[in-house]
Amino acid sequence: MAEPGEVICRVPARNVSWWGTGVCGVAAVVAALLVWQRPDILGVAFWLCAVIALMGPIFLYLATARLTADAYGLRSRTLLRRRTVPWSRVADLRRDIQNGRNHDIHRVSVLLDDGRSFRLPLPMSGEDLARFDAELASLRALHRRHGTPASDGEAPVITPRAAGRRPVVAWILCAVLLVASAVAASYVADAASQQRAWRAAVPCTDATPAAERRACLTTLSGVIERTYVNEGRGNSWLYFTGDRPLHRLAVSSHDAASFRAGEKVELVFWRGRPRTVTGERHVWRDHLTGPGEIAVFSAVCALGAGYAGSRLLIRRRARRLRDDELLPSSLPFAGAFVATAAWLLPLCALHPTDPLGSPGTVFWAAAGTAVTAAALTLAWRATRVRAPGQAPAAVPPDGRDHFLPARFLEHTAYNPHLYGTHVVIGGGPPAVTPHPGPGRFAARRIPAERLTVVEVRRARGGDGEAVPRDWHVAELDDAGEPVRLAASPGDLARILDALERERADGDRTAGDTAAPRP
Repeated sequence: MAEPGEVICRVPARNVSWWGTGVCGVAAVVAALLVWQRPDILGVAFWLCAVIALMGPIFLYLATARLTADAYGLRSRTLLRRRTVPWSRVADLRRDIQNGRNHDIHRVSVLLDDGRSFRLPLPMSGEDLARFDAELASLRALHRRHGTPASDGEAPVITPRAAGRRPVVAWILCAVLLVASAVAASYVADAASQQRAWRAAVPCTDATPAAERRACLTTLSGVIERTYVNEGRGNSWLYFTGDRPLHRLAVSSHDAASFRAGEKVELVFWRGRPRTVTGERHVWRDHLTGPGEIAVFSAVCALGAGYAGSRLLIRRRARRLRDDELLPSSLPFAGAFVATAAWLLPLCALHPTDPLGSPGTVFWAAAGTAVTAAALTLAWRATRVRAPGQAPAAVPPDGRDHFLPARFLEHTAYNPHLYGTHVVIGGGPPAVTPHPGPGRFAARRIPAERLTVVEVRRARGGDGEAVPRDWHVAELDDAGEPVRLAASPGDLARILDALERERADGDRTAGDTAAPRP
């Protein structure tokens, strides 16, 4: 912060970035000199300098990135772009969380007044989250002073599970898988034709014309010179004496270990490629990709594209949600596509070219289609966006303890260190427990007389990863302190009803105690 009323954000240790830029520039010059001096010999030094030089734009980007916020608005500068946005166009500043390999990356997302959003290049959190929190708080304070933010208090949190995250990866994955499925399906007929030709191939004779010898089987003799067995994932090799009938042949490690040096073998060629190698103890056969394998691959790609499309569909159905509200889980659609794969993949493997060629396969496909339709219908219902007011009515108490999965999201006397995982109601006063029962061991009573329901809403990104997507959150007032209670819609309705009854019973008891006796 340069002065009151102004916030300047730069990359920490910016001098290191400039030094890195200089080192990468020197490496680029050295690599160019090596190419100019000895263009025919490019050794380890050249490749090392080339790799270092390729990192130059990254260091230069970090060294030149800057964000300035003042009474006018936001000014960001990077290596390739400059952007200026006045506070009058900024609707809100949000916390955008991206999953990293070792830790989450926090950035600032700017929501404009026309509904569009973009991320600021800075501030960005690495391991120093406290610095990012301070800079975000300063930016939001400037926005409150010179603009009209849409949210007060804590900044809205946009997570990968939130409705405000752009589904770019899902679009790309869906398109790529659809193209792969179509391309693979176009090769099924060719693979079937090649398989039939291989099964019908006969040995060549002296009368077979040279132009037709690719379609028949040619048998040649050879001697194994040596074998190379690769214990890793690479190919193993068979080498032949005198490079006849070929120099070497790629095989699996098991096949390479089964042949011995000096062993005489016979090779069968078909369409210019060796298909079998027959020795004294072992026979190697080339794997000919069948139409069933290609059809199964095409079906798997189509199912993957369908799952990616279901995630896009869920986002489309939830387009009216706030950007920081969590989307419904796509696991119900994943289950539907798994059920589809259970009948579709065997059908593609066994009948790749004519899946409806017999009454049995027609019945198979019809029954599987009915199962898929039912599963997709259930998934559609399970992923609908349920508003807080659409929760089912609370079940009347029956005098028994019921342990309901629920979490208070703040540290309180009845939920110390966020230890509670369930709320027990029914057989006694509502209480928080760290277990699903039975028994009220380690239960802590909830002071229902102090709690007042302020709002019931959907789960949001700021509620934390411990809150499932389909849960709702009740914002409560605990004697002036805000408290959040998260549970599934039905369970939350039962818990709030139990708290209301407990508070009403307490008020009635207090009224009876305070009433004067005749």
